[in-house]
Amino acid sequence: MHKSEQPEHRARKRFGQNFLEDIGVISAIGNAISPQPNEHIVEIGPGLGALTSELIGRAKQLTLIELDRDLLPKLEHKFQEKDAWSILSADALEVDFSELAGAGQIRVVGNLPYNISTPLIFHLLEYANQIQDMHFMLQKEVVLRLTAKPGTGAWGRLSLMVQYFCDAEFLLEVPPEAFNPAPKVDSAVVRLTPRPPPYPAKDLNQLELVIKTAFAQRRKTLRNTLKSLFNAEQLIELGIDPSARAETLHLEQYVMLSNKLTS
Repeated sequence: MHKSEQPEHRARKRFGQNFLEDIGVISAIGNAISPQPNEHIVEIGPGLGALTSELIGRAKQLTLIELDRDLLPKLEHKFQEKDAWSILSADALEVDFSELAGAGQIRVVGNLPYNISTPLIFHLLEYANQIQDMHFMLQKEVVLRLTAKPGTGAWGRLSLMVQYFCDAEFLLEVPPEAFNPAPKVDSAVVRLTPRPPPYPAKDLNQLELVIKTAFAQRRKTLRNTLKSLFNAEQLIELGIDPSARAETLHLEQYVMLSNKLTS
């Protein structure tokens, strides 16, 4: 395995740092993103700039968001001769991405720390209208949940809420040895492409409530998990089998349930 040269920096556990070093993987991600000269790309958690090296100079603008302040001078030194890029020293969970997008759209990429990946994706979905697409390196288990289909063990709240807003595509698997330090889990890269919801919910909060309630005890039947919201007769009227489990329902059926509650 070929590794890119990186300056010395001890990865910090509190930031969930695992630095990507495998040049083949870095190149594959860069090709999947394929930055264009008219685009604004936002990279979350550039670390030591391994993926940044693939992106910088290819887009109209590149904005890096980095929480670890010790990495800022390293990134500034590494890319000092490059144009059209900037660093934002911030927690991505607190960034207003509509400000970054302005009147246009942004493309978001990142090797996300496992401990914040799910809340960060939900945060970004609030700006779905201003995001062209997202490419993330995540724990493989999370990518399998993001891209899951109904009727599978991975299908759940995360799959449903993300697929309400986005098309989700599993791009490639990444082994632990591609990182330094090597994580204890396999990783994978996912592409999320925002689009209008295929089945619009009248009230998004109600949709979240129905999904969260249904999956609270996923081994139980919908008759039991949804009894605080619907009785068995109401489920049958909507064409839903009360003895079915949460993972068997499609997004369209969850939207139908939430719209029934709303009306």
